[in-house]
Amino acid sequence: MARVAVIGGGISGLGTALMLGRRGHTVTLFEQGARQAGEDLDRDFFHWDRPRVPQAIQPHSLLAPVRTVLRAEAPDVYADLLARGAREYHEFDWFGEHPPHQAGDEDLVTLRTRRIVLEAALTAAVRQERTVDVRRGCRVTGLTVEDGRPARVTGVQVGAEVHQGDLVVDASGRRSPIPAWLIAAGCRPPVVDNHRAGIAYLCRWYRLRADGPRDPGRVKTGSAAPFALAGVFPSDNDTFAVSLVLSTDDPSRGALTDPAVFEAVARLFPATAAWLDLAPEPQSAVSAMAGLDNRWTALGDDDGPVVIGLVNAGDSLIHTNPTFGHGAALGLLAAQHLATHADQIAADPTSYHTWTAQALRPWFDAQVKADRTDEQRLAESSAPTDRRAAARAACAFDDPVVMRARAQVRHLLQTADDAYGTDEVDRHVTAWLAAHPDFSPKHDGPTRDQWDALIPS
Repeated sequence: MARVAVIGGGISGLGTALMLGRRGHTVTLFEQGARQAGEDLDRDFFHWDRPRVPQAIQPHSLLAPVRTVLRAEAPDVYADLLARGAREYHEFDWFGEHPPHQAGDEDLVTLRTRRIVLEAALTAAVRQERTVDVRRGCRVTGLTVEDGRPARVTGVQVGAEVHQGDLVVDASGRRSPIPAWLIAAGCRPPVVDNHRAGIAYLCRWYRLRADGPRDPGRVKTGSAAPFALAGVFPSDNDTFAVSLVLSTDDPSRGALTDPAVFEAVARLFPATAAWLDLAPEPQSAVSAMAGLDNRWTALGDDDGPVVIGLVNAGDSLIHTNPTFGHGAALGLLAAQHLATHADQIAADPTSYHTWTAQALRPWFDAQVKADRTDEQRLAESSAPTDRRAAARAACAFDDPVVMRARAQVRHLLQTADDAYGTDEVDRHVTAWLAAHPDFSPKHDGPTRDQWDALIPS
């Protein structure tokens, strides 16, 4: 059994510590913030200033790996999530009646919840785990490193104190100081692949009224204009978020932080208008998030690990623009792999670096590719040009076969090439196009003139 130091108490750090501890490893988790997610979800969500975690207030949809990992590794945590208000949504629920079951369909489930609910459930479980020592308000200030080829990390420094470990896990997030510390210690630099995403997010939270309407009808959760996207995120305990996405260069960005302007614009999109028509109670101001990167940080290169005794996970390893909602899912997948192979990884992290490149890197590359397309389209206000791809997207909401393929990609179960590249999917899309000969790619959101008419000059 290994002694493990985990740096960072977010979802990835908590999940890693919990799964390691339940396998008998001795874990110390260091989190520089003193506050933890507790029993008052609304207080923690709406009134906790977390400048180092700007995504905490943004909407989340927890994809299939979150559910499958927790059900396998910590079913009590999963039960607690549901008890705290998280809701399961199967992709086939769109059709009302599910199609005949195929192997794997049971995993096509989104957990509709705010991030704070997952944090609270993980925090409660870690607090009860006797093999895990959580040290909040403790900022790791450095690493202890032994010379070698490669060098070995032997522990962490917290002020004047040194905490020894067989393995250190960097789960400190996208602003991790670890790469700079390794370079300062004389190690080869980590391999960083960074792509700035020129996309901005704005969201506002609402709650359905107990005595008001609660069903928006059979409406999609997303709508699009040539220059903006709109989405609704049904969540826990009658809450939901309305989100707008646009280019960071869009001149209307600043005006959208006004709640009245934000809501007026959101009503121009069918998806969000249907939910706002339920007359919900606003729960928050408009929260903005931009300046995001897609960043892959590998602690190994063509010559092997740049250091041993240390690996990274969560956003320290793979940070993606949140359009696809991959963060929590990829973080818990890495946590599960680390916990399963901790002793081997502590001795030599080569297998872990190989696994991350094979299992996680394809989703990073897919996000980079999608962001380039979205960024260009939003900036240029251009319409989709690939008729068959647009037809495939529309067909999914009519055809369970295509919806299954869409869901497998969305839930990180298959790449787009594998899921959509089957003869069966191809036949169904072709049949749908034959039944819709006049189909052409188009948006269901407002024109630029309609949008600008609501933006104060």
